Amino acid sequence: MPEHARIVVHPPSPSGGRQVTVGREVLGMAYGVIDLYEFLRRTGVSMEDARLDDPALIDWQGGGPGVWS
Repeated sequence: MPEHARIVVHPPSPSGGRQVTVGREVLGMAYGVIDLYEFLRRTGVSMEDARLDDPALIDWQGGGPGVWS
């Protein structure tokens, strides 16, 4: 897998969803793993390499991939 900046999935917001950033860039608000996969695709991560449990790829803050609200 090519080197990519680490994606940060921030804690759930009070209004729902989780902000997703890479470096200082805000990619958007994810409301589930489908949204997150789209952000990963847009940053150039191959879907073959997109493992949500890979801490080298994704820094989950405030809960893992099962926590969205």
